[in-house]
Parts: sequence; C-alpha cells; structure tokens
Amino acid sequence: MADFNTEIEKLEAESLKQLEADIASKSVKPLEENEVLKKYQEKLAELRADSSKKAEASALAKKAVAFANILSDAYIRQVNEEESAKEKEIREKYAARLLEIKGATAARVAQLSKKEEINVAKYEGNSALFDAKNKFQNEVAKCRSAKNQAYIDHVMFNRALRDGRTNFKENMTMNWKNYINNFKMSKFMLDNGLYIAILVFFIVCVIIAPLMGNGALLSLPNILTILEQSSTRMFYALGVAGLILIAGTDLSVCRMVALGAVTTGLILHPSKNIVSFFGMEPWDFTGLPMGLRLVMALFLSISLCVLFSSFSGFFSAKFKIHPFISTLSAQLIIYGLLFFGTSGTPVGSIDPGIKDLIGGRWILFEFDGDLITFPKLIIPAVIAIFVAWFIWNKTTFGKNMYAVGGNAEAAAVSGINVFGVTMGIFIMAGIFYGCGAFLEAFRANASAGTGQGFELDAIAACVVGGISFNGGIGRIRGAVIGVIIFTGLTYCLTFLGIDTNLQFVFKGLILIAAVALDSVKYLKRK
Repeated sequence: MADFNTEIEKLEAESLKQLEADIASKSVKPLEENEVLKKYQEKLAELRADSSKKAEASALAKKAVAFANILSDAYIRQVNEEESAKEKEIREKYAARLLEIKGATAARVAQLSKKEEINVAKYEGNSALFDAKNKFQNEVAKCRSAKNQAYIDHVMFNRALRDGRTNFKENMTMNWKNYINNFKMSKFMLDNGLYIAILVFFIVCVIIAPLMGNGALLSLPNILTILEQSSTRMFYALGVAGLILIAGTDLSVCRMVALGAVTTGLILHPSKNIVSFFGMEPWDFTGLPMGLRLVMALFLSISLCVLFSSFSGFFSAKFKIHPFISTLSAQLIIYGLLFFGTSGTPVGSIDPGIKDLIGGRWILFEFDGDLITFPKLIIPAVIAIFVAWFIWNKTTFGKNMYAVGGNAEAAAVSGINVFGVTMGIFIMAGIFYGCGAFLEAFRANASAGTGQGFELDAIAACVVGGISFNGGIGRIRGAVIGVIIFTGLTYCLTFLGIDTNLQFVFKGLILIAAVALDSVKYLKRK
C-alpha cells in the first residue's frame, strides 16, 4: 500500500501539471478518461475484495474523491463556459430569426389585398414564429442540460469511488441544479401563484392586526387554535379527497357530520336525553359503562356514515351516476331523517369528563402571563393524515385510485376492478367522515344543522391543495395544506373583525382561482 501511495502521489502531481495545460487549451477531459483515477479504481476494487481491508479502502476512497473533485471542477468550468457561449450564440441567432420572419411576413402582407390571403399570411408567419421559438427553447434546454449533466457525472463518479455511498452536500447541490435547470417562471407561478397570494394575505393580516388593536395574530395560542379548528375538518377533507381524485365530489359531507355528531351526542349525553327521537321516549345511556358508550358512539357514527356513503358509491359505481347527484341524494335523505327524527332540537352537551378527556387541552407552560395549552384533537387528526398517506402511497388500492382517476376505461382494460375501487373510495370516505363527526361532538352541541357548509370547505381545501377535479392528480399533503389554509383564512378574517358574510366572498374568490389554475394546467397537459 505504501508503494502504491508513493506511485499515485507522483502520478497526481504529473496529472495536475497536465491539467494546467489542458485548462489553458480548453481540452480538459472527463473523469473517466483520467489515468490516475483509473488506477485508483483498480486499487479500490482490489482492497474491497478483501473484507479485512475496509479501513484502507475507505481512506483511499477519500483521497480518490479529493483528486476527482479537483479534476471535475476544471471540467465543469470548461463545460459551463462552452455551453454558455453556445447559448449566447443561439440567442443571437434567434433574435435575428425573429426579425427575419416578422420582416418577411410584413412584406408579404403588404403585397396582398384580399382579407383571406392576408389572414393566411399572418397565420403562416405566426406558425413560423412558434416553430422558431420551439427550436430556440429546445437548443437552450440542451445547453443547460449539458451543464447539469457535467455535475451529475461528477457526483455519480464520486459515488462509485465511495462504493455507492452518497454525500449530503453533493445531493443537495445536484437537486438544486436540477431544479434551476428545469425552472420556468410561468410554470412556477402556475403551480405556486395562489399560495404566494395567500401567503401575502396572511403577512398583511399579521402586520395590520396589532395596528387595528386586535393584538398579535402570529402567536402560539392562535396557531394552536387554528390547528384545533383544522383537526376535525381534516377528516372531511381526507374523505372527499379520494372522490375528487376520481373526478368526483361529495355534497353529503355536512349531513354526514350532523348524523355522526348527533349519534355521538345522544349516546354520550350525561343524563337522560332531551331529544325524542322519531317520537320515541328519550334515550338514556347513563347506565352503560363510559368505555362501552364511547365504542358504541364511534362505531355507530362510522357505520351510519359508511352506510350512506356506500349508498352514494353504489349508484355512482354501478350506474355511472356522477357523485354530484348521488351524494346530493344522500344529503337530502340524511337531512330529512335527522330533522324529522329530532325536530331540529340540539342533543345537548356530552359528558364533561369524557369531553375533556378527548376534546380538551393539555397544559404545557405559561408564557408572558398566558397559559399555553395543546389541543388533544390534533392527535387523532395527525393519525388520520398518516393513515390516509399510507393508503394513497403504499398500497395497491392507492395506486388503483390514481389509475381509475386518471382514466377509468384504461384502468378497467388493465384488469383493475373499477367498481370495487370506486366503492372502496366511498367506504373509506365514510370512515373518515364518521371519525370526524364523532370528534365534532366534542367541539360543539350537535344538532341536525351541525356541519353546515363543511362540504364546501372540504372540497375547496382539496382543490386549493392541488387535488385536480379532472382526476388522477393530487397528494394527501395537498389536502392537509388546503385545510390549514382555509381554516387559517377564516380565523384571520374573524380575528380582524371581518363580517362573517364577507368571509364567504374571500373563500369564493380563492376557490374559483384554484379551479381556474387547475383547468389551465389541465389544458396545458392536454
């Protein structure tokens, strides 16, 4: 090993002298062609074949990478200079070509008198401009890709020297270069313009809140309150997200919430119920153990929501009825049953002990005279997010959801049970609704009107989060971000004292902007 080190150091010195000459003549070679690095690779292969020489191999790999970095820096600079020069030349030729096409078109139009001929000449001129622009963009993209590829080759070579091990700095630099290489301002604004506008709105709210005498908006208690208000709504968004993914929707969410919350309120009421359900005697569950009542309330809330969600799903999956109609039908049926059964009377509060246990807050600490508490409802919401993410991303059912949403006919031809997947999505939505409705009863006194408007908030949150109404596109994180954005928007407007009715205007503008951007992206993809 000592002889090898002596030999390699001598070869490195000679190679570095040659590198200076190569830089001057702009003839630096790629790493793969360097004789010194080839010797390093041969020696590393020899050492790695002997398991007792791992330490020597690791030390030699560091030396090899250090030398490769020197060579690659020179090579990358050379490639960047060459490609930048090419790009400059391409831009100059493109500018000249534009002038040529515009001049030729103008001269041709000047010689024509008929309107039809003039329109044809202008159309052909525009087509020539379009072709020239495409050619220019492709040539520029090749130059930038060549620059990016030089660095990627360097990283891949270093990984091979390290026997496949990656380097954090190299990975971050490579990801950044890939992002810059593929960056387009129009696409960036199309993907993120709405989020930027909402972020600016939040910043303005944070600035003006103290000026209006409303106190600091961006405080830990307010942030925790927004997350608490988002917690139950997260379940509804996670449920409806699956339906939007298959180009559907769900208008029955609000009534599902009322159904599950009323059921939970009836079972967990601390005394004999005040509601005479369907004219029967008021129910009294106080004789049952609280644990059994909790399980019963959760089970019935989920079961009833799954029942009506399956009802909608069956007609959509079997008879190809759009979910807009089938879920509207379910909404009306639930609404009628609830109001007829309860006469619209609130079921009252639930047992205060169990309400605090599940829907209360943990005391964390005291800060500037304020008691900081953590809402317990955030925990089940986080669990639900993880479960939904796992289903969407790590299961065959999740992959089939995307396939059916992208193209149901193609999915059926490929052997996917479209009926089964559609029913599964509706059932999954019912489970999320049932869990969310169960927890909703811990936030407010339940009645047949509980959850009014929640379906629109859930749908809007998903669309704002990037789940496309055209189907097959979206991520769980989008629904999560959308819920927090919408809940935060409502909280900010309320905090600033904006009238509740005007808040619907803001929500409507955000929703139409999100759908419009989604439609533009869909048309571009087509």
